[in-house]
Amino acid sequence: MSATPESEPREPKPALVFDDPLDRQSPDDTDRGWGERPDGDSAADLRRFLDEKPPHHL
Repeated sequence: MSATPESEPREPKPALVFDDPLDRQSPDDTDRGWGERPDGDSAADLRRFLDEKPPHHL
């Protein structure tokens, strides 16, 4: 027995949102958006700093 299109549950259509996108917080408004790491390992931080230091800062 095949189901008819009327009897199948349909996915709700996504709602259109007309609010101001600048009212919402963007990912870069948080520490996490800037690549902050939650672990807080100071040795890893120093290693990352030394690895990513530009060559003219040696």
